[in-house]
Amino acid sequence: MNGIPVSRSRLRPLILLLGFGFLYLPMLLLIIYSFNSSRLVTVWAGWSTRWYGELLRDQMLMQAVGLSLTIAFFAATAAVVLGTVAGFVLTRIGRFKGESGFAFMITAPLVMPEVITGLSLLLLFVAMGDWLGWPAQRGMSTIWIAHVTFCTAYVAVVVSSRLRELDKSVEEAAMDLGARPLKVFFVITLPIIAPAIIAGWLLAFTLSLDDLVIASFVSGPNATTLPMVVFSSVRLGVSPKINALATIIILIVSLVTFIGWWLMARAERRRAQEAAAARAGG
Repeated sequence: MNGIPVSRSRLRPLILLLGFGFLYLPMLLLIIYSFNSSRLVTVWAGWSTRWYGELLRDQMLMQAVGLSLTIAFFAATAAVVLGTVAGFVLTRIGRFKGESGFAFMITAPLVMPEVITGLSLLLLFVAMGDWLGWPAQRGMSTIWIAHVTFCTAYVAVVVSSRLRELDKSVEEAAMDLGARPLKVFFVITLPIIAPAIIAGWLLAFTLSLDDLVIASFVSGPNATTLPMVVFSSVRLGVSPKINALATIIILIVSLVTFIGWWLMARAERRRAQEAAAARAGG
């Protein structure tokens, strides 16, 4: 009986190590091969930063990076606003006519195949161009609208789940003391759900930056996102410049994730200290 817990305790670190290796070993190899001096990504020819310089001199790739970052930023921001409003409607407004249809429309992009979503939006933009004269051509604006469409669903799910866990008695107590609903939202509700909003923004930003299928349907000849450029280049053979670009993205994401974790941990420690001080004072 005593040998079973010991064997399990030895097996868990092994399983954890294998899991982390499966997830992160390919990324480590990609980072190493981004410093390969050879043009062939599968043949090691020594250490070099050559491809980072080639990456910075590739105007088409740099324009695609700028376009993708711009679209992802504005799409995530708009999705946070719409998703937060949708989350409040789903959790804080009582039963209303069409509630089931509204909830279905909000969550539909989560389960809808990307090909269907992209084709539907393409047909919508073509019909709008014929009837309204806008958009005259597909480009950055149509990609942004398409990304806001499916990113809003993810933000709404994240925010609504946090709102369901929120204790309403705190808000009700503030309103009983004379605070208006708008002030209650900005002073009490918003700081509490801020981590969920930030998480929703980061999720929407990542989904927009990573999207290939939907952007391929709604983009035009003058708007090519980074995933589209990478996909088209990979079909002709992986360039070491792609490894260099992926390494930069991994490092930036890791840095942002670490900073976010550090800020959240510091805020959690501050709240714990304030709660302990309040208990001691009481």
